[in-house]
Amino acid sequence: MITRVARPRLPVRCVWDDDAVTADSVPSDVLTGAVDLARATAEETAGDPAVVGEHLGAGPEPIGDADGGPAVLGEVVTHSFASRLPGYVGWHWAVTLARVPGSDEVTVDEVVLLPGDAALLAPAWVPWHERLRPGDLSVGDVLPATEDDPRLVPSYTAEDDAAADPEAQALATELGLGRERVMSREGRSSAVARWLAGDFGPRSAMARSAPGPCGTCGFFLPLAGSLRGLLGACGNEYAPADGRVVAVDYGCGAHSQATLAVGEPAEVVTSARYDTADFDVLTD
Repeated sequence: MITRVARPRLPVRCVWDDDAVTADSVPSDVLTGAVDLARATAEETAGDPAVVGEHLGAGPEPIGDADGGPAVLGEVVTHSFASRLPGYVGWHWAVTLARVPGSDEVTVDEVVLLPGDAALLAPAWVPWHERLRPGDLSVGDVLPATEDDPRLVPSYTAEDDAAADPEAQALATELGLGRERVMSREGRSSAVARWLAGDFGPRSAMARSAPGPCGTCGFFLPLAGSLRGLLGACGNEYAPADGRVVAVDYGCGAHSQATLAVGEPAEVVTSARYDTADFDVLTD
């Protein structure tokens, strides 16, 4: 059977019914000279003779078992042909031929399309959950959390005896504990670091120009729990951070205590004033 796969080259292994040959067996001219057979096989696999280029050479394949024992293979040689497939620059067709020592019959072992040293290769495959980035989730998408997500830990109230008590459930919900999993210390630390380094953190340009920090603003809504002293939400509809999580040390021009300094009233001049002391009068 002839197959075509694009994968790293693997040693060819076949077991013949004939007597075993020694590891010193050298492929004969029968295999190295079977260029026409190898080319025809590559063209058949490619489906178009035009995409199989010039013959690049032939070389023996290693024989013998993985432990270095005596060889149990026949003679094996791989012929290489340049690839002219669009988009496969630097690749080559590899056709592996084999024969039993003492026989003139040559058989095709496999056909593969392999990359060379200068070939363009696709980047390594990355699992989908590692490819996701913030903002990739859109309407209708579902992003399930894995069981081993380090950002989450089991809530101690989920398996507690009080979980079946309606009054205890109401209390747990009021305290924010009526969930099967809650954010772990690692998850909270990651979120805090991300938010403090963002556009609404204390080092942003807006915060450095603000008249005061969010922690002293009347529109600041502190978060509950252990993050209360660091973060909160902005409730000012005119602020750029309205509805966003902001740092206590963030600030903007919409601070509730921002005031305009009243200065001295300026004189209003309604007529034009010209200094004619240095003017020259020109006449015809």
